[in-house]
Amino acid sequence: QVQLVESGGGLVPAGGSLRLSCAASGRTFSSYAMAWFRQAPGEDREFVAGISWSDGNTYYTDSVKGRFTISRDNAKNTVYLQMDSLKPEDTAVYYCAAKEGIPRVLQGTYNYWGQGTQVTVSS
Repeated sequence: QVQLVESGGGLVPAGGSLRLSCAASGRTFSSYAMAWFRQAPGEDREFVAGISWSDGNTYYTDSVKGRFTISRDNAKNTVYLQMDSLKPEDTAVYYCAAKEGIPRVLQGTYNYWGQGTQVTVSS
């Protein structure tokens, strides 16, 4: 059974940094894409960043380019989201997700989801 477990959320002032982790287990992820989504109160869940497990290609939504970095550690089966220069509008619950193939922005294409971790950026 596939499990995705996020950690690393918290409260941080504007301009600060956080690193989210997503520990994956239950299968071999070499052909999978991993992604981070986020959902703010009253908003739809949106794609933030994605990475192909096999070749490490990365994808970002425009609002986080240059501030967020997605990476993976193959040995630990863990995906990270380094978030720098955080803004109040980055406040949301952040979810890790997995699918076969390459990352896509549509949440419906992902088969597996973590439970989410809260990120709050104060102004």
